[in-house]
Amino acid sequence: MDTSIGTIIELIVFAILALVSIVFSLFVVTAKDVVRAAIGLVVAMFVVAAFYILLNAQFLGVVQILVYVGAIGVLILFAVMLTKKEFGSNDE
Repeated sequence: MDTSIGTIIELIVFAILALVSIVFSLFVVTAKDVVRAAIGLVVAMFVVAAFYILLNAQFLGVVQILVYVGAIGVLILFAVMLTKKEFGSNDE
């Protein structure tokens, strides 16, 4: 088995991205503040784009950033910030 330094670095980058993806996905589910959950979702979508780029699918990575991070993430943040109801208040 030929393990070059490139494959080892790629495996390390994949492991770091997988760990960051799991952490921020759990943060999205467990966050009490909706704005923080939306920001965590944007970071998780950036990590998915990094996975696509790591898999040598650069077009899918760019589309992931443009469509999901750019459009959906901003749409969620605007929808949360334009509502009148207070989210994430500490008056439990």
